[in-house]
Amino acid sequence: MRDHYDDFLSRGAEILAVGPNTTESFKKYWASESIPYVGVPDPDHVVAKLYRQEVNIFKLGRMPLNCIVDKEGRIRYVHYGSSMSDIPDNETFLRVIDELNKSSE
Repeated sequence: MRDHYDDFLSRGAEILAVGPNTTESFKKYWASESIPYVGVPDPDHVVAKLYRQEVNIFKLGRMPLNCIVDKEGRIRYVHYGSSMSDIPDNETFLRVIDELNKSSE
């Protein structure tokens, strides 16, 4: 997503990453990887619980959860990953955003 961040912005979308890390570890990782979007630490799993993100200790922790939320706060697309590598590609997200933008014209 980092490498295609401008493609998201040009569609009026913003990326927000939420993870189980502490604030300090997020800052270090975001700085070392030059990630341009916002990272939100969720070490107490508050956000994960709100969005019903699966935590599976046998599969290394939180399973990927990807959502597209519209400007009114409604979830318009959701993908619950079944493994750590089960994440849709950027083209999928961009296509969904394009479809949502068309339907709101």
